Amino acid sequence: MTSSPSTDASGRRAPTWQGKHTEPTRLLLLRHGQTALSVDRRYSGRGNPELTEVGRAQARSAADRLGTRTDIAAVISSPLHRARSTAQSVADRLGVDVAVDDGFIETDFGSWEGLTFTEAATRDPDLHARWLSDTDVATPGGESFAQVADRVVAAKNDLLQRYRGQTVLVVSHVTPIKLLLRDALGTGPELLFRLHLDLASLSIAEFYPDGGSVVRLVNDTGHLG
Repeated sequence: MTSSPSTDASGRRAPTWQGKHTEPTRLLLLRHGQTALSVDRRYSGRGNPELTEVGRAQARSAADRLGTRTDIAAVISSPLHRARSTAQSVADRLGVDVAVDDGFIETDFGSWEGLTFTEAATRDPDLHARWLSDTDVATPGGESFAQVADRVVAAKNDLLQRYRGQTVLVVSHVTPIKLLLRDALGTGPELLFRLHLDLASLSIAEFYPDGGSVVRLVNDTGHLG
């Protein structure tokens, strides 16, 4: 009798291309749908706009894609309305509850909240320029990307403990998702400024119990048609 493609000759799970024998925890990373602030390309952090009609349609499309999966053990959401509404659309289809985790909330943009890129750069030109090149620089009255990374990675590590070897849907925002992908790839801060993530896009990262990780998908919007 020969072993199946997923096991080796001894019956143990065959190693991945990264040499891993254990099952990873797979994080399905879904960005929330459109809001009025995203239409105008305004900094949208701790403000709490609702989804637009387009955003609600995007959430339904994500639910169409993910709602038939049988492997999702939990749906975790940022506490903000735009993420929770998107998460709820998928959770309703799956027949599960949404669990809120503050660790996955968007960056606190402080006094730049609601401003466009140009407006923020005009108001605080030196600070804005430094913020775009140094993850330790905080927004005025808000957070630095380094601070966001600390809480996002802590929230991720908690999920890995609670859902070891399982699949979890995390509905969050552009910066936390970029930071999770950066963590999985083991890259530097430049990824934050070079990676584009569309609204309602899906990315997938896997994290192994021994600390290994792999990114399987980035910014997939095929479900949006």
